[in-house]
Amino acid sequence: MSINKKNTKRKEQILQSLALMLEKEPGARITTSKLAKEVGVSEAALYRHFPSKARMFEGLIEFAEQELFSRINMISKEVESLDEQCQKIMTLLLTFAGRNPGISRLLTGEALTGENERLRGRISQLFNRVETHIKQLFRQAEINNQQKYLPDASSRANILMAFTEGRIQQFVRTNFLQSPLANWEQEWQLLKTVC
Repeated sequence: MSINKKNTKRKEQILQSLALMLEKEPGARITTSKLAKEVGVSEAALYRHFPSKARMFEGLIEFAEQELFSRINMISKEVESLDEQCQKIMTLLLTFAGRNPGISRLLTGEALTGENERLRGRISQLFNRVETHIKQLFRQAEINNQQKYLPDASSRANILMAFTEGRIQQFVRTNFLQSPLANWEQEWQLLKTVC
């Protein structure tokens, strides 16, 4: 196995272990010492792959961004109906959160208490990008239909994102007992009126 492949595998192992620790130890502060023990390497080995713990958290945030935005872009290209695009994007976000409880703690900022403030900015940026994307979908629909909708595109996108972020927050607050997708079909029937 080449050195690059081995390094990539070790980085993935570190990030997977970090995500698992975030899931299994809600409310606990993750130290590099605990993480090294979980991975089965020395702290020095962790730092060979990541210059800081903040960089490890950023690695998880980057994973979330790549997973979400590759699929969001696919949805936008393949699905024509505005309400179906919104429904699929929101379902994607809620499903991703449900499948990745440790990363959900990052998305809510709960796992970032006492960590580098830059990380909170990255999370904020991720949600802002999704909201901007949804806003653009609404604006494009206005152009295509040659009419303005009320409330405006910004307000409508904000309502959908507030709901989504709230469901992820509930998931984390209940220690992952209440699925972000609980009652989703019924709730979507109410939310789709926003689209």
